[in-house]
Amino acid sequence: MRTTGVGRYVGVLVVAAVWGVAAPAAKAQTELNFSRMGGVARIVNTDMAVLEAEDKRDDLPCEVSPMKPELGFDLRFHTSYQVTIPLRELAGSGDQLRVLIRVTPVDQPANQIYLVDRFNVPPIDEDAKGEATLPGGFTMGPGKYKVDWLMRDRTERVCSTHWEAEAKLDNDNKDLPLIMPPNTVAQRPQEPFSEQPPVERVQSGRLLHVKVLVNFSPTNPREASLKPWDIEAIVSILRSIAREPQIGRFTVIAFNMQEQRVIYREDNVERINFPALGEAVSGIHLGTVDYRHLQDSQSGTRFLTSLLTEQLGPQNPEPDAIIITGPKLMLEKKIPSDVLKEAGRANCPIFYLNYNFNPRNNPWRDAIGSALKFYRGLEYSISLPRDLGSALTDMMFRLSKR
Repeated sequence: MRTTGVGRYVGVLVVAAVWGVAAPAAKAQTELNFSRMGGVARIVNTDMAVLEAEDKRDDLPCEVSPMKPELGFDLRFHTSYQVTIPLRELAGSGDQLRVLIRVTPVDQPANQIYLVDRFNVPPIDEDAKGEATLPGGFTMGPGKYKVDWLMRDRTERVCSTHWEAEAKLDNDNKDLPLIMPPNTVAQRPQEPFSEQPPVERVQSGRLLHVKVLVNFSPTNPREASLKPWDIEAIVSILRSIAREPQIGRFTVIAFNMQEQRVIYREDNVERINFPALGEAVSGIHLGTVDYRHLQDSQSGTRFLTSLLTEQLGPQNPEPDAIIITGPKLMLEKKIPSDVLKEAGRANCPIFYLNYNFNPRNNPWRDAIGSALKFYRGLEYSISLPRDLGSALTDMMFRLSKR
């Protein structure tokens, strides 16, 4: 099974195949919490009848295309679907589409879950051509699931369908420590930088302090910004580091090469502040380049050289490890080794979790990987979730031996 970075499977944009027509805007997905209602599902009878029926309804014409569940870098299975609706069916002064999904684990039906999505439809002309495409999805643990799906508009027209989904690990991924247990379902992640739940740390021995350098820059310097799925993959890697039970304190330094600056920093904290990091990343001025950087073709090399010599050089106090993560950084000029030697290096281990979704297209060593020769660092290429799992296992084993 080919697995992808989180976001590849939920990255479908809501689009309309007609010029001048705005597409429906989606509100956040919500889970119906029946535990507050005595544990009994209270859904209107008409919706429940549609979910229970095995046939398809199309009085609101639509086509639903489910995707195969795929494992993301967040070590959860993600499944998604696309809904296409002719724009003429949405014509009018505006509408709201309500999607109700019931997902039932075949082997543990008690873990059944209901999810709701809503899409606001703008005014659409009667003679509009083309289709609107709506995204949807959810996360799951390993197992087989039955999905009952319906969409209803304000005039009570219904589109419904049913399908089955199976999430399973292949032999290459069977030892990965998945986040969600088997036969469980949850709503799809709403925000990659949401607060991380508390982590249960080891109770014996001293907890480790790691410094993490996070690169939020596209590999291709001609691209204005990272793709959303790349951001989600990088944040998932950072979350995996934050979940390691042997690590108790973090220093996080995030940087961007277009602006050639450190965009976020927090020192010696017990929990990484993901929402604050997200605000910093969203504050990157996309497509804006300082004119001084344009006049100096080696400004990027100088910035990265300064960053590495400061953060990988002698430390006081010294962390237990330094971890660098992010996409490859391809620079026209290599970092001069004599400058690195003059600055010196930290005595702690240095690891590079190099995110590279398509290694066939970019098999070359990047600027940070080349500099690691001097720092005696260890580089891991992260293209698939299993690469991340193997890298973290090896890294933590090496740190435990120290």
